[in-house]
Amino acid sequence: MAREMKDSGIEWIGEIPKEWELIRMKACILQRNSGAWGNEANGTEGDVICLRIADFNYPMFKFKDTDEELLTKRNYNASIIEDLLLHKGDILIEKSGGGEKTPVGRTVIFDKSYRAVYANFCDRLRCKKIILPQFMQYIFVTFYTNRYIWNYIKQTTGIQNLDLTAMLASERIALPSIIEQQRIVNSLNTYCTELDNVLEKTRASIEEYKKLKQAVITQAVTKGIRGDREMKDSGVEWIGTIPTEWGLIPFRHVLKERQEKNSPIKSVERLSLSIDLGVTLYAEKTTNLDRFKDDFEQYKLAYEGDLVMNSMNMIVGATGVSDYFGCVSPVYYTFYDELEDHVTAKYCEYIFRSKTMLRVLYSLGKGIYAIVRGDDRVNTCRLKVSKEDLKSIIIPVPPVEEQREIVNYLKKKCLAIDELIAKKEQYLSEIENYKKSLIYEYVTGKKEVPQNC
Repeated sequence: MAREMKDSGIEWIGEIPKEWELIRMKACILQRNSGAWGNEANGTEGDVICLRIADFNYPMFKFKDTDEELLTKRNYNASIIEDLLLHKGDILIEKSGGGEKTPVGRTVIFDKSYRAVYANFCDRLRCKKIILPQFMQYIFVTFYTNRYIWNYIKQTTGIQNLDLTAMLASERIALPSIIEQQRIVNSLNTYCTELDNVLEKTRASIEEYKKLKQAVITQAVTKGIRGDREMKDSGVEWIGTIPTEWGLIPFRHVLKERQEKNSPIKSVERLSLSIDLGVTLYAEKTTNLDRFKDDFEQYKLAYEGDLVMNSMNMIVGATGVSDYFGCVSPVYYTFYDELEDHVTAKYCEYIFRSKTMLRVLYSLGKGIYAIVRGDDRVNTCRLKVSKEDLKSIIIPVPPVEEQREIVNYLKKKCLAIDELIAKKEQYLSEIENYKKSLIYEYVTGKKEVPQNC
C-alpha cells in the first residue's frame, strides 16, 4: 500500500510522507566551527594531522584512503586543537574554493580513527540527536549534486565562497524518525557503495583509454608507423631513436609564425581553444563567457589550417589546428605551413599533444602556479611557455608524405579511441544521474525503505 503524502510547500522537496516533519537545517546543527591552517609542523606535541579539501574524494563524498603518514601535519596550541579536534560523525563542508565544474559546498563525514583537525577552507558541523550525521550528509549531497547550493555561492576574485549561515538559516528539510533515517542511510550506503564501485571502474577505464591514446600518438610521432626500419639516435632525451630518414629540426624552422593583428578589423569571429576540443567558435562556449573583450583590434588573426597554441596552457595540451578564420587572444601563438592540406601543422599538433612533449613544455613553463595531480597530470596551470623557448624545441620531422600518412593514421586511431571514451563517459553520466536521483528520492521520502530493512 502506497504511503500517504503531503505537499511540503518547498519547491525542491515537493511531496513528502505525511508523518515527516519540516525543519530548518539550522535546527539540526548542535555546533559549527571554522577550521584553521596553523603553523609549520616542528616535531612537537602540537603537531597534528590537518585535513584539507585536497583530502576529499569528491565523486564519492568521503575522505580519500590516504596513508596516515602521508597526510599534512600542522602545529597548533592545545586550546585550538581541543576546539578543532574531529569526532567520528562530524561533517566537514567546503566553504571556500571550488571551480567552474566543481562548485564549492562538497561534504565528507569524518570516519577515521586517527587524531585530526581541519583547515581554514572548511567548516565542521556537528549534528543534534534528532538527525543522523549520514542522513544530514545525504541531504547536503542532494543540495550539491542538484546545484541548489548555487543559491548560496558568492564569487570573489576567482574564488567561490559559500554563505553557509544563510543556507542553514533559510533552508528547510524533510525529517523522518530516527528509525526511518537509519533505514534510509543503510539502504543508501549499500546502493551507493555498489554504484561507486561501478563509477570507479568506469573512470579507471576512461583513464586507460586516454593513456592508450597518448601512447599511440607518442609512438607515431617519434617512431613512425611503417614497421621495422633502420633507426638512429636523435640525441634528444624525450625523442629517443627515430627513423634514419627523419630530420631533427628546431620548431622555428618547421612552421612559420603568423603575426597578423586584427587591426584594422578583418574578423569579429572569436575563436577559443580547449584541451579536449581544440579550436572552437567562442560563440559555442557555454562557460567563461566574459573572458573575451569587445575590442576586436586587440586580438590576433588565425586562419584555417593554422596551429593555435595557448601560451599559458599548452603544458596540458591546449594546442589545436583551426578549422576557422577568426581572431584569437593575444596570449595565443599561431603558426602555419604553406601546404594546401596544412599537413605539417596537423602533424605538429600531434607532437605537441604527445605525453613526452607535454613534459618538455612543463619544464619550460614559467609563471604563477601549477597543481600536479596523480598520473603525471596537471590540474590547474598558468605556466607560460615563452615564444623563444617554444621555437627552440627540437622536433622529429619526417618527409611530408610520411607526415601525411601519420596524420591520417592518428586521425583514425584517435577518433576510434575518443568514441570509446565518449561511450564510457555517457555511461558514467547515466550512473551518476541515477545515484543523484536515488539519494534525492530517499531523503525526500518519495522512495520508501521497507521496515524490515
